[in-house]
Amino acid sequence: METEAVAEPPNHPFMKRLLNAILWCWLLAAAGGCATSQPARFERADFSKPGFFPIMPWDPYHGWGQPLIEGRKNGLESIAQCNFNLAGFVLPKDLPLCRKLGLGVIMLPTDPTFTNIQYLFDWRKLSDAEIDRRVKSMVSAAGSSPAIMGYFITDEPAVQDFPALAKAVAAVRKYAPGKLAYINLLADQYARPGPSGAPQLGTTNYTEYLERFVTEVKPQLLTYDNYAVQHSGDLQQDPWMIASYYHNLLEIRRVAQQHYLPYLNIVASGQLGPGKYIPTPANLLFQAYTTLAAGYRGVTWYTYFGDGYLYAPLAKSGDKNLTWNYLQEVNRQVTTLAPLMSQLTSTGVFFSKPAPVDNLPLLSGNFVRSVECLTPVMVGEFKAQNGECYAMVVNLSLERSARFKLRTTGSAQIGVVSAADGRLSPFDSNHSLWLPAGQGVLLMLGRL
Repeated sequence: METEAVAEPPNHPFMKRLLNAILWCWLLAAAGGCATSQPARFERADFSKPGFFPIMPWDPYHGWGQPLIEGRKNGLESIAQCNFNLAGFVLPKDLPLCRKLGLGVIMLPTDPTFTNIQYLFDWRKLSDAEIDRRVKSMVSAAGSSPAIMGYFITDEPAVQDFPALAKAVAAVRKYAPGKLAYINLLADQYARPGPSGAPQLGTTNYTEYLERFVTEVKPQLLTYDNYAVQHSGDLQQDPWMIASYYHNLLEIRRVAQQHYLPYLNIVASGQLGPGKYIPTPANLLFQAYTTLAAGYRGVTWYTYFGDGYLYAPLAKSGDKNLTWNYLQEVNRQVTTLAPLMSQLTSTGVFFSKPAPVDNLPLLSGNFVRSVECLTPVMVGEFKAQNGECYAMVVNLSLERSARFKLRTTGSAQIGVVSAADGRLSPFDSNHSLWLPAGQGVLLMLGRL
């Protein structure tokens, strides 16, 4: 049966049940999720456990090797103030302060030969014994702080690197059980031939690249970076590039779910090259909420320190700028929603008609029949363990606010989960709901 969403009085028993469900999720999060400010939330490093939802700047705190960057004007304290719960990539000497601030960490190597970033790409040049020694040394040097989430292994490998990376991941499991061997993957853009004629992936098929990574390396999660939004500021000027953003988002989700792996996204928070678009509230919101709507278990931002890019949250001088303030607010919204979203299972992703690019799954979905809106929208559908259904609706325009009306596939009494404070309120179908450019909203649909 198709019904329009209708408002329900706040004192209705169903609304009480909704509020109880939200309260229960908050209690779970307080016990071990990432929405509290207590350092104890990082004692569970297992990404497969409920409640863990990392929000991290993709940056090495001291730079990539020698000489180390020291004495940042706005350092680890600013990362915590910006509503991150992971500090990014640090060294053992940073652990006490990270622990005090309630920041989890990914550890960088302390090996004296780690003089530049090339060290992180040389795994396939090492013997099995050298790989084992390198990982053992990194784990030993880091110590046993509960702030440690994992260890940085490499970034954007090709398939030729997979045999050596499999040995590195196995060594992390041996010497640091439950911790993450952090490997970030290439985006699907690199399935195209590069300057040399061969794709950087090592395959011409992105799905093959992902499948081989899962089966050969045996990772604990999938994570990748795609910065297409910076290349097409209005999501229209470069259709191929923005199509890559959506398709990459969905393909990582598909493969991760097929192999029962959590999945993370790395999106842009700086101007990634001359002539590229700069961070704005709309494109930061868009990247965060499309990530959430696709069921990702964390959001990572590149970059935080303005060492190499303009308009990063911190300027090259170390001062906070407008991007920092924009990102602080976006991270705050993610932090507010994370305790609930980390308890939900993503069951589907759909787009309104016409879709923003070709070959995207269209509504109707399993719970949401249609969304009436003047801008394109993305709808992520979720289910809780207690059977409650949820949907996240995202305004995919970077230029226009828009009002939407929603039809569900059954008799739904809808509640709106506030990204301001996590409270639940009735959805007023008479006035529908407005979303600013790039903004998303989480709706509780009841049992459909």
